[in-house]
Amino acid sequence: MKTFQLVAGAVLVLLGLVWFLQGIGVLGGSAMSGSSLWAVVGPVVALVGVVLVVAGRRPARRG
Repeated sequence: MKTFQLVAGAVLVLLGLVWFLQGIGVLGGSAMSGSSLWAVVGPVVALVGVVLVVAGRRPARRG
């Protein structure tokens, strides 16, 4: 489960970064380029990815 969280989190961070860069017009060549929607959605997706990575790196709780 931890490996899945780390991989999924890393993918979401990268995807969010690409979407953000397309949304602000840095990366062109897409219908998403220059769209403010993707400039907002990208960081949200990246933040979810960061949360998954942090959760995946936490040690398992004993109990």
